[in-house]
Amino acid sequence: MEHRIAETLKILSDSDKQACETVRTTENEPFLGKKRLFIESYGCQMNFADSEIVASVMRDAGFATTADVDNADLIFLNTCAIRDNAEQRVRKRLSQLNVIKKKKPGMLIGVLGCMAERLKSKLLDEEKMVDIVTGPDAYRDLPRLVEEAETGQKGVNVFLSREETYADISPIRLNSNGVTAMISIMRGCDNMCSFCVVPYTRGRERSRDPYSILKEAEDLFREGYKEVTLLGQNVDSYKWKQSEASVNFAGLLEMVAKISPELRVRFSTSHPKDITDEVLYTIKKYDNICKYIHLPAQSGNSRVLEIMNRTYDREWYLERIDSIRRILGDDCAVSHDMIAGFCTETEEEHRDSLSLLEYVKFDFGYMFAYSERPGTPAAKKFADDIPADVKQRRLAEIIDVQQRISLERNQKLIGTLQKILVEGTSKRSKEDFTGRSDQNKRVVFPREHYKIGDYVDVMITECTAATLRGHAVSEVPVLH
Repeated sequence: MEHRIAETLKILSDSDKQACETVRTTENEPFLGKKRLFIESYGCQMNFADSEIVASVMRDAGFATTADVDNADLIFLNTCAIRDNAEQRVRKRLSQLNVIKKKKPGMLIGVLGCMAERLKSKLLDEEKMVDIVTGPDAYRDLPRLVEEAETGQKGVNVFLSREETYADISPIRLNSNGVTAMISIMRGCDNMCSFCVVPYTRGRERSRDPYSILKEAEDLFREGYKEVTLLGQNVDSYKWKQSEASVNFAGLLEMVAKISPELRVRFSTSHPKDITDEVLYTIKKYDNICKYIHLPAQSGNSRVLEIMNRTYDREWYLERIDSIRRILGDDCAVSHDMIAGFCTETEEEHRDSLSLLEYVKFDFGYMFAYSERPGTPAAKKFADDIPADVKQRRLAEIIDVQQRISLERNQKLIGTLQKILVEGTSKRSKEDFTGRSDQNKRVVFPREHYKIGDYVDVMITECTAATLRGHAVSEVPVLH
């Protein structure tokens, strides 16, 4: 696992890592007269967006966020259950927090999110310092659960809802750069992939009212944000219906894009079985919808895809890729997820995954060795029969191919102008700014007189597999 993380980070930008092993914590707010809340979030962008909802709920209950875990009155770990490694990290963190709690007996610790939903009472039995266990659909109940825990009782609510979307809650933007923000458009998942715990930890799929989404995006734009990312486990299956009115994902994309040509729109994640030509033509129609699609493959072999219950085969996936290239052109960036060493995968089937990478020419990817998750159909039906060293070798081969292709794709951009939204200062030098291109490429360039939130035209002069470098030419005029 450590090998996989180290290798993968070579080809993922900082923003890309958010979907893998990133941990985020809250920042300091004025807390005069308020209790102090520390939230540590693990895993995916959905978890980070959920933490912003939790912060909003708890603010109304009299809490202010803090970046100092030692002085917190209440600690929430918002957890991920997608792989065993993520759960082990949380358990290790809980043991560290127990040391702090012994020095501060009044402190409360809560485990939120997917791991809480999956393990439920087991967490309370095994992790004695845990006071609150709350699933992803019960965040409105947190103030009551905290009050219950303050009396010495355990606060538990892991009820999964068929309706909850938190549409009426205005998230508190945590770790915000004031430029980019996430908007959850749906919750849950109906895709019963055999390896995945998400349908069991986040419940059934339900779409949020499009007008609440539109209002949130409009409010963000008025506040100065320049980019929103529409989030869902499977955004392409977004569908809202009320009486005679209905909105699908293509329609929602168009609604948000029309707010302003200065507001960039991104989305994640797409599913190969659902992404339609209508969505692709909507992307093409609006310059401010970014030409970047994350389209998980998971395997390049049809038999493996079938036992994964992905509901498409290799040919279907490649047809969707061909449609992306036909409608949006070769400049549209595409990224992927790929699992190495799934149950019963042969060497020939592994080579099919490598050949898929070669055909598609992905810009980057999230690559993992298969990690069996208890309770999933794969764990019940199939033996995890690929030896760990074989998994790691196959994963290394996938990473090597992807890294070469990522470099080739980036090299093609040398000598081109890229419109960059400035997101912040480069971590390596205060003299440089960093931002992303339309295709979600990380770009670094001298800051000169520009400021965070500007759109800047950057001439690309050099690159690595993960990053583009260049110099500003001029600010890009907004196209109306």
